[in-house]
Amino acid sequence: MAGDRNTTFYIIAYDIGSNKRRTKVHKILSSFGHWTQYSLFECFLSEKQYLLLRSRLEKHLNQNVDSVRFYALCGACRGRVETVGQPPRAEPELFVI
Repeated sequence: MAGDRNTTFYIIAYDIGSNKRRTKVHKILSSFGHWTQYSLFECFLSEKQYLLLRSRLEKHLNQNVDSVRFYALCGACRGRVETVGQPPRAEPELFVI
């Protein structure tokens, strides 16, 4: 999914101590972007979406043991992302009938 000029590309990494909270965080992030590795998502977010995502995540985090990191990448930096080894996961095909 490509963004437009009103969005920023984010790499979002998380470390969640509980399976229940981790599953909830994964579901929330799945609704905003693409899961690329076990605890890593790539998302194109507008400022409003970014704030909404942060708000939803904060409701499910234990501030003493969990962390979610947001890395904003500019267009030039995004174009320089490299993958060594296994290629990024392909998105599943969706057929609507």
